[in-house]
Amino acid sequence: MFKVVALSVILATSSAFVPQAPRFGRPQNALQSQPATVNGSMSGKITDSSDSKASIADEGRMKAMESRLAAFERNAAAFERSAAAFERSASLAKGGTRPMADQDLRLATGKSLDATSSVIVQGGSLKTFSGLSPDCERCQVILKTEGRPLEADVELWQGPDNTPQKMRIYVEDGKKRPFHAVIETPRGPNTISIRNTAQMEFPLFARIDMDVDDSYSMSKGSGGGVAAMAGETYKPTIIQGGALRTYAFDPSVDSVQVLLRTDGRPLNARIELLQGPNNNKQVVELYTEDGLDRPFFAIIETPGSGNVVRVVNTATVEFPLTATVEPYEVGSTAQSAGGGWSSSQWSK
Repeated sequence: MFKVVALSVILATSSAFVPQAPRFGRPQNALQSQPATVNGSMSGKITDSSDSKASIADEGRMKAMESRLAAFERNAAAFERSAAAFERSASLAKGGTRPMADQDLRLATGKSLDATSSVIVQGGSLKTFSGLSPDCERCQVILKTEGRPLEADVELWQGPDNTPQKMRIYVEDGKKRPFHAVIETPRGPNTISIRNTAQMEFPLFARIDMDVDDSYSMSKGSGGGVAAMAGETYKPTIIQGGALRTYAFDPSVDSVQVLLRTDGRPLNARIELLQGPNNNKQVVELYTEDGLDRPFFAIIETPGSGNVVRVVNTATVEFPLTATVEPYEVGSTAQSAGGGWSSSQWSK
């Protein structure tokens, strides 16, 4: 009897610990449904961010297209400016008659370049005048600008790697003081090269006249050219190596003629036109392998007052030279130099 009661008590007690249906089933469902809500909100945010990224990408592409269009417009404007500059250069080069764009301008025998066929040499470029007739004993070189500085190297080529004469020229104002000189060209064929050593913004005009007469009379002015200067009319001055001589001129002198020679030795000299203390208006550095066979003759324009020509023998004492510096044009009655040279011929 006691055992039956004890067993019933044990069963009743164990039944009290039988697990009931979970009372937190609904909260579990709520917890399970909450992540779904959170996931839905996150997907909406991701969709919005992707749309904003797409719009930002579209704006970037539009900006890139706009910048490319602006660059294209700038390039088109630069091209138009370059075309206009090229047209101006071509009009200056042809001088109203025919263009002079050839790198190597070949002259016909016995013919010379007139004023309208002057050659434009851009800054940093080189022009060669070849095909000179063997019968041409000398030619005249004329360089000019539109008022800008002039810097050039002029060389005489005779055969391969043979430069018997070369000059380095600087002029402060190539329109006011054009450079013109006579170069001896015996025993051809010869080639004259003109290199503009200035920058691209400083072009120059070059002209070559062939078959200058024996008197070197570049005009019918009062000077008379080399024939008169080499005679007894003018007494040359001997300048020893390393020495210098200065020649002052009256304001009435419009231009000066300069003749430098040696007894057959090389000629190295520097010719300067001064106007005021140490104010170089024109400088010519000269080299000639034979100062007797190839003397140097030039006309230097001297407008204004206070003009002084300085000749420096840059060679050593073993190489003296003889210099003759005399007025060429005096007053307004003198004619222009250069074989009919006049500034109106160069008007563009």
